[in-house]
Formats: sequence, structure tokens, C-alpha cells
Amino acid sequence: MEKLATRGRPREFDADNALAQALRTFWQKGYEGASLSDLTDAMGITRPSLYAAFGNKEALFRQALDLYEKDKLAYIGEAVEAPTARAVAETLLLGSVDVATGGECRGCMGVISMVGCQSVEPSIRDDVNARAESAKQLIVDRMQRAIDAGEFAVPTSATAITRYLLALMQGISVQAQSGASRAELLEVAESAMLSWPSR
Repeated sequence: MEKLATRGRPREFDADNALAQALRTFWQKGYEGASLSDLTDAMGITRPSLYAAFGNKEALFRQALDLYEKDKLAYIGEAVEAPTARAVAETLLLGSVDVATGGECRGCMGVISMVGCQSVEPSIRDDVNARAESAKQLIVDRMQRAIDAGEFAVPTSATAITRYLLALMQGISVQAQSGASRAELLEVAESAMLSWPSR
């Protein structure tokens, strides 16, 4: 009896590499700016292959964000495990400089996505905003523990100090996109730490 043919053809591309290329394209062009042609050209695959492997553009974008969080935002998880609020802040600022200047894509995809996705369909916008809120809450919770432990020399709100840190991180991203060098952005981080209000 003849062997039944396996359904469909095997993939002729590396899905992990294709997703990495999609991430780079979204990072450079934003969700709306990245056309399907841009994506398939960068990924080296056809549209049918994209749909078969990743779903539609929205599903691909979500998978690219997952990869970005895993590969590029690991420093946030490391930061909230740091022993002091000062170490948390320093790890966050240095991590944001590393991501913003560490490759061919300048700035932070999270910041680019938050700005660029405000006019797109609500499901994408809500997902991007929920991811940002989740990261923010991790930092708020860690800062509250530091406040409770008496680390801050002045009365401090965990939410306010977190917003301050995020504003610095987003500013680093924007300046990197505008061409600021790693050395210049490290000076920004160092200057911020000079006025950091905890031990």
C-alpha cells in the first residue's frame, strides 16, 4: 500500500529568522508603515507563506512584539530584581540606551509602537498599550517596595517616580532616533542618576 502523501509542502524558510526580519521591519517602519510587500521582501517569503506560518499582518505584529519583549526588554525583568531602587533605575536607563543604540534599528520599538499605533485598529492599539501598562506596573510595584523599605529620602509616589523613569527612557529612545550617540545618551543616564532621590 502506498504511503499517504503528507499534507502541504514543508516550509522552505527559517521561521525564527523570518520573524526576526519582520520585527526589524516593524521597528523601522511602524505597524502602518510596514506594507505586506515590505514584510515579505524582508522575510524572504511569499504572501501565502506568511499567512500560512504567521497568520495575518496583525498576528505577525503581535508575534514580533513577543520576540521584541523576549529579546530586547529582558533588562526590565532584571531591573525589578535589583537590590535597591537606585540599582533598578540605573539598570532601566542603561538598558534603554543599549536597546536604543544597539543595532541598525534606532530607538525603542515600544515607544515607536505606542506613538504609531494610536490611529490603527483598536485591537492592535489596545495590545500595545496593555503591554506598556504591564511593564509599567512591574516598576511601580518595585518602587513601592523600595518606598516601604525606607529607601527614599523624600516623600515619593511609586507611580510618579515610575513615570519619571519612563519619561527618561522614552526620551532616550526619541533622541536615539534623532541620531544621538550611545556616549551622549549614557551621559543623559548618568545625569539622571545624579539627581536620583533614593539610596
